[in-house]
Amino acid sequence: MVTRRNFLKGSAVLAGTLPFARTFSALAAGSDTLVAVSSQTVNSLDLHRTGTNRASYQIAVNCYDRLVSFGSKPAEGGGLSYDYSTIVPELAESWTFSEDGMTITFKLKSDAVFNDGSKVTAADVKWSFDRAVSVGGFPTVQMKAGGFTRPEQFEAIDDETFVVKLDQASKLSLPDLAVPVPFIINSKVAKENATTDDPWAMEYLHTHTIGSGAYSVTRWDAGQQVVFERNDKWVGGPTPPVRRVIMREVPSAATSRALIERGDVQVAFDIPDKDAAELAGKVTVHSTPIENCIHALCLNTKFEPFQDPDVRKAIAFAVPYEAIFNAAAYGRGAPLWGGEPKATDIAWPRKSPYDTDLEKAKEHMAKSGFADGFETKLSISTDLSSWMEPAALLIQEAVGKLGIKVEIEKIPGANWRTAALVEKRLDFHLENFGGWLNTPDYYFFWAYQEGHLFNSSNYSNAEVEQLTNETLHMAMDDPEYAPKIMRMIDIVHEDLPRIPLWQPALNVALNGAGGYEFWFHRQLDIRGLTTVES
Repeated sequence: MVTRRNFLKGSAVLAGTLPFARTFSALAAGSDTLVAVSSQTVNSLDLHRTGTNRASYQIAVNCYDRLVSFGSKPAEGGGLSYDYSTIVPELAESWTFSEDGMTITFKLKSDAVFNDGSKVTAADVKWSFDRAVSVGGFPTVQMKAGGFTRPEQFEAIDDETFVVKLDQASKLSLPDLAVPVPFIINSKVAKENATTDDPWAMEYLHTHTIGSGAYSVTRWDAGQQVVFERNDKWVGGPTPPVRRVIMREVPSAATSRALIERGDVQVAFDIPDKDAAELAGKVTVHSTPIENCIHALCLNTKFEPFQDPDVRKAIAFAVPYEAIFNAAAYGRGAPLWGGEPKATDIAWPRKSPYDTDLEKAKEHMAKSGFADGFETKLSISTDLSSWMEPAALLIQEAVGKLGIKVEIEKIPGANWRTAALVEKRLDFHLENFGGWLNTPDYYFFWAYQEGHLFNSSNYSNAEVEQLTNETLHMAMDDPEYAPKIMRMIDIVHEDLPRIPLWQPALNVALNGAGGYEFWFHRQLDIRGLTTVES
């Protein structure tokens, strides 16, 4: 368990125990270019931009530094995984907490430079943090999770000393600085390209990377590819073995599979579960369970039928969970149905108390205000069609037995985030959310608090709001923590704004590459990748 006490103890000695050793193959010494494929569409180079999708997180991860990062550990099933319990230096050389845990002082690495060769200073860190808490939307809410809400909390003491002042000590503050959002931007270049109407240079950073990270984007062909070139002056970690990485967008899973099997590409990222199972033994396949992540069926409470609790329960009992798990997940991951009626611990994700029971479904439908059924659309993303489409077809058939007529709507991946999460306009849809900070209260903060990005169901419950706020910064060993978390779990299982389906795994195939490491943000970290003989 990670608590504020653990962080204070470790940070007071040294802000950065060495992570599990990353080893690079000797064969990578003369490596030049690695090609990876993914079905996901990068729609911006700026994570802070409204509507930037999850595929674009990889830009912030690989092209920018954060003050700190997470360590590494052996992953379940082989390879490496990030280690949530260990915080290590990235741009910061060290850090210390004040006795009350309310002030964090960071010392920056003196030799850190941006990709244009200019020195990284504490003033750049402050400007970047000011931007993150001020632009609104996803980045601002993410910063809030760690207790960072306004520019007045950040101070550049000198070029290499940066101070953060918290309103309350929190178990999430330091880990929240290791997620992709608080990335450090070359503020001089940004200001030169800002305008009165665009003070944070959103338009410029949409198409340019101006960081101190391991790579820079030298070419972005929207909908086709992103080309990364190594920054040989990077001091945030070991020098990346590969000079150039080309990430190509290949919407067809069959094409990606053929490319990786033939060795035409070295990495196929986020491949379908079926392909992962069938490719194992032919190429290297890593399948890593995604912590704090749930594939869910979401019911938008702004849609009148879904305001009826009996309609929501009818659908929950109608869902053919096992058939979906076999057809969409290919049996990989962890089932999240058929659990106990009430939570008895704080394990998360956990099985909901619902299972497939058509008779119970019909009883709830008959009691509802929509006993004769209704019509709606079930929306899915084309970027995630490998699991969403088979799941949607089975759900369409199942709820049809309740008189609910469903049309499946396919939304392009580049538009999905805006429709589902920003505008929250999809009445009935499939969605997945994985909490970056591995605590149940953090998941609730994003998925069940009113107005927050991943609350695509527009759910609002005053008690859940209060309990989430009370537990978010609370130490996990506080005696009040577990009872509050269990109460939150019981409420959302009763209210059902999102119906859990299963906890997914992230599948990555390698052929002629090594050094893959799983990360909570579910994007490809190219910094440790190597090219090896097939």
